[in-house]
Amino acid sequence: MDLLRSNLSRVRIPEPTNRIYKQECCVSFATPKSEGGLFIDMSTFLAFGKDCVDWNYEKTGNPVYLHIKQTKKLVPEDRPLKKPTLLAIGVDGGFDNNEPEYEEAHNIVILPSYVSLPFPSVELPEKVRLAVDAILMAEGAERKEQLALWTADKKEISAYAMSLQQIDNGVIIPRSGWKCSKCDKTENLWLNLTDGMILCGRKNWDGTGGNNHAIEHYKETGYPLAVKLGTITADLEGAGNAVFHL
Repeated sequence: MDLLRSNLSRVRIPEPTNRIYKQECCVSFATPKSEGGLFIDMSTFLAFGKDCVDWNYEKTGNPVYLHIKQTKKLVPEDRPLKKPTLLAIGVDGGFDNNEPEYEEAHNIVILPSYVSLPFPSVELPEKVRLAVDAILMAEGAERKEQLALWTADKKEISAYAMSLQQIDNGVIIPRSGWKCSKCDKTENLWLNLTDGMILCGRKNWDGTGGNNHAIEHYKETGYPLAVKLGTITADLEGAGNAVFHL
């Protein structure tokens, strides 16, 4: 436990915007079902199989890992089949899809000596317990990427993006507290990607919305590309919201 406490600075508690890999090794095809299980770096949240985790440790110096191992449950051969009550497969009450069930075990492993500490345990430092809980509760980045491929719309690349000018005018974009540069609007705000001006959007037919300041700025300057503030995440998952103002 002292070894873990001495490495607490290398443990991070995931934030909502962090991508957490916990279903497949980033280098090989190892998964939690593999013989050596899967090791999640508790600093970068990248996953590594048993054959690759030493390489990651040597490369990054990160010593603390969450080890996930899934073991197939033993099922009696004479187990009675449940009568389905739903016209579905692989759900409670539906038809059995004959997929094996797995038990999942978790341990904290400290490299390079592979010291293993069981999880859950009240003896673990609170920071470690919070970090592991967040990792286990989060949806894996691998699944997010699969869903993105299945549902992604085809995005068109604006011709203006290829020759976008960005003026070095000293403008610093704050993380929050945005306000239109020409009025008091704090919603429906657009960031001009050339000069960094934050301006309100179009005025709706009923008088709601913005005051058209983003459109007026485009007409005055000819700077064509802007993005709606609040629609892009840290990992650029919302990057399709950049638009061209006519």
